[in-house]
Amino acid sequence: MAFEQELKIISRGAEEIIPLAELKDKLASAARIGRPLRIKYGIDPTGYDVHIGHLVPIRKMREFQDMGHTGVIIIGDFTAQIGDPTGRVESRPPLTFAEIKYNSEKYMEQLYTVLKPEKTEVRYQSEWFGKMSMVDVLKMMGKFTLAQFMAHDTFRNRYEQGLALSMHEIMYPILQAYDSVAVHSDVELGATEQKFNILCGRDMQRYFGMEQQIAVLSPILIGTDGVYKMGKSLNNYIAVFDPPNDKYGKVMSIPDELIMNYFCYATTTEADELEKIKAELASGTNPMILKKRLAREIVSLYHGQNAGMEAQVAFEKLFSHKEVPEDIPEFCTSESSYKVVKLLTDSGICTGTGEAKRLINGGGVSYEGEKISSIDAVVDIADGSVLRGGKRKFIKIKKL
Repeated sequence: MAFEQELKIISRGAEEIIPLAELKDKLASAARIGRPLRIKYGIDPTGYDVHIGHLVPIRKMREFQDMGHTGVIIIGDFTAQIGDPTGRVESRPPLTFAEIKYNSEKYMEQLYTVLKPEKTEVRYQSEWFGKMSMVDVLKMMGKFTLAQFMAHDTFRNRYEQGLALSMHEIMYPILQAYDSVAVHSDVELGATEQKFNILCGRDMQRYFGMEQQIAVLSPILIGTDGVYKMGKSLNNYIAVFDPPNDKYGKVMSIPDELIMNYFCYATTTEADELEKIKAELASGTNPMILKKRLAREIVSLYHGQNAGMEAQVAFEKLFSHKEVPEDIPEFCTSESSYKVVKLLTDSGICTGTGEAKRLINGGGVSYEGEKISSIDAVVDIADGSVLRGGKRKFIKIKKL
């Protein structure tokens, strides 16, 4: 594959490439001398739930791997103890080493649903930072000025608002930058909000007399609510660990305005095909048709083609024909009556009372097909009765 074609693939879905001309040179050089490029992506294992928004740059790494290049995942076992301050108004609590190890293993398990293990190199920051002396750290800090960091939106805003800004947080971009030196990164991937940190990596490599890495920045995937970026705290995310039917249902719940966004950044649809889909939307094609295709493709990416089709059949059976799934969990009780809020939490449909009340107030709860409209509602328990919470969660009640 000529490097011009490689550049076209890399540019697809990328928000910004800095600098584009240097990427062209690196691709041409790699093809000429037969040395694969080293494509870096860093993760801070402060948790282990990965959603499809996290995987936008990871899919870009897979594209590089398919071209023969090497993906380098940096496990931030040092920076995880700081937490990326980008966009945050407060510091993160530190993690223990055991928590970091567990989270990183679970994180990689999910990344391997996209990446090729044989072309993936996993490195831990402790490999280099664990050997550094205080003199080394001070020299590294001396490469940057405070003025550079106070120009960073996150730092400047927190300072101007009188919010806490710890010195160790200012170290975060410096540590991430040195990672690029340690692994000899040619390209670093990340979301657009990581631009400052990734460009610090370019500066750090220059200070060490190395060829500078290229920044390939991906857009942030909007959550299923169509408003905020995808994230667990807003419950607007599609998790890698979600089962196929849940993934399918969540995609079907997105606003029509997000169809192209998800096709572009959450699937592997080719550029020419994306233009056809865009034209179909513009011509008045029913968005539901395209959304079903989108949901099927996303499920198929993680679970295979058969799972994608099966999820569509299950969805259509449930929502087009208003049927209850055959295989649903059971909840056993000896109670003759139950307050619905408590039934939702005890059965596991909701994780807490607050969520249960919100679901009822939003009109998302029914018992034996009858909508529950009051958070104080009490139902008589009958053997084999069905409680529904939200669009996809059902519980069959077994009377003891």
